[in-house]
Amino acid sequence: MPLIPRKLHSFQEACALREQLRDAGKRVVLTNGCFDLLHFGHVHSLESAAKEGDSLWIALNSDGSIRRLKGNSRPIFSELNRAYILSALECVAGLFIFKDGHLASEILLFKPDIYVKSGDYDLEKLDKRELHALQSVHAEIKFMPFIEGVSTSFIISSIKAR
Repeated sequence: MPLIPRKLHSFQEACALREQLRDAGKRVVLTNGCFDLLHFGHVHSLESAAKEGDSLWIALNSDGSIRRLKGNSRPIFSELNRAYILSALECVAGLFIFKDGHLASEILLFKPDIYVKSGDYDLEKLDKRELHALQSVHAEIKFMPFIEGVSTSFIISSIKAR
């Protein structure tokens, strides 16, 4: 029997919870990613992102979207496994899984106050559809410090080399 991650919600549930947080005057932070092989760079970025508002939410790439982005050898862990691991982090309030390669429609409905990406991104590297959606909902966009040499791809390459 698979374990259901306690902070994983359907997108509709996430939007309803987001509305409750807005009504309570809470600032919601949204980030997204694959989080395929969780490492300290991810955790550092998530902890930093959580400090930007009152409630940190993660839009987690589905298995299918990761295969389209990274190739058939990925993801390493299934979306439920990744969601379970992320749910264990104290700084994460909730998460939902998205299936497209971009998050524009989810941003328009979820309406985060703040959107955070790691420092290997900038405004030019953001998906233009996502950037337009963020601007439409007046979300503040922030970039967290990036720790050089720490990435899932680098870790996988290092393991293969050994």
